[in-house]
Amino acid sequence: MNDLDTLRALRTPEGRDLLEEVHGTEPAEELAVATRLRREHPADLVSAALAQDRLRRRARAKFGAEDAGRMFFTPNGVEQSTRASVAAHRARRLREMGVTSVADLCCGIGGDALALARAGIRVVAVDRDPVTAAVARANAEILGLGDLVDVREADVTEVDTGGCDAVFVDPARRGGRSTGPRRSGAQGGRGGGRGSGGRIFDPEAYSPPLSWAIDAARAARRVAALKVAPGIPHEVVPEDAEAEWISDGGDVKEAVLWFGTAPGRVRATLLPGPRTLLGRGLPDPPVRTPGRYLYEPDGAVVRAHLVAEVAEAVGGGLIDPTIAYVTADAPLPTPYATAYEITDQLPFHVKRLKALLREREVGTLTVKKRGSAVEPEELRRLVKPRGPRSATVFLTRVSGAPAMLIGRPLH
Repeated sequence: MNDLDTLRALRTPEGRDLLEEVHGTEPAEELAVATRLRREHPADLVSAALAQDRLRRRARAKFGAEDAGRMFFTPNGVEQSTRASVAAHRARRLREMGVTSVADLCCGIGGDALALARAGIRVVAVDRDPVTAAVARANAEILGLGDLVDVREADVTEVDTGGCDAVFVDPARRGGRSTGPRRSGAQGGRGGGRGSGGRIFDPEAYSPPLSWAIDAARAARRVAALKVAPGIPHEVVPEDAEAEWISDGGDVKEAVLWFGTAPGRVRATLLPGPRTLLGRGLPDPPVRTPGRYLYEPDGAVVRAHLVAEVAEAVGGGLIDPTIAYVTADAPLPTPYATAYEITDQLPFHVKRLKALLREREVGTLTVKKRGSAVEPEELRRLVKPRGPRSATVFLTRVSGAPAMLIGRPLH
């Protein structure tokens, strides 16, 4: 989808029929389907319908098959939008705080606005790019949320948010074409200069920059949430913000800076659930020799620097001062880490590992690594596991020395 005319055409009866016709077309079938449909429909519209169907398939992982099959997307919109489960968690938090209206700045295709509206919150959704704003408006209407979502095409840096209880800001974190220096609205973006380039790691290179987003959050009437990359350095988190790292199904998705909640608090939230681990300012765990059990903290826990809280919960310590693996002598369950029973500890040595796996008849080998330069696929190629059994090998360091820990998940 490249322009407003294409979106309008896809929303006509002919466009809707075409979308239904091409639904589920496999890549290998596209040429034959396009050739057949172009006999009765404009070629550009057929191409747009096929492209939209591809985007909808990609969007299922974030929005679910039912919503993704009805919504409209831009290529950048699929890539940059918030996963529905994460957006729903944030909307629930705001609703529990008593928020009834939110200014969603840099709204993109509307993923966060839809979650807020489904939580019963009125939304003013703002994006500078006309196509992106039109897509967000279409998605709200298609999902029956148009009465709660007011989409505005505007520069977020010029929007008055005083009429809303809360502000949500999601700046662009990718390089690429922009309509202006450090302002909102690259073509196909979320009102924040979202282009097709690589990720941006300097928060002041966000569009709009982090400093502007923080000022906008602080100016909120009651509360504000600022979405940032999960790799944001802790030292740039403002003292008056609460920092939350969120994972979904074990994958870290984002960090959120909350204003007007609990200044200085750090939390890790694991979805589904949610399960939330609050930081208590614990000192670094002790380093000790590996015990019988190894705990792999969730990525959100690691990003939030809350490994000490996990170590305390399981009565354990670190295998290395720089590695986020916790070792303990007892199998104490915790929702914030995956537990493994360790059967063998070896210095890093491929031939010894290969011999051990052959002796144990291990054919299914899961390779995990922290603090090792060896790639899992390369190790599997070298050891050539064969047999009916399974095992997990951790490529890591123990007290500074390269090591291999072999074990199995503790169910």
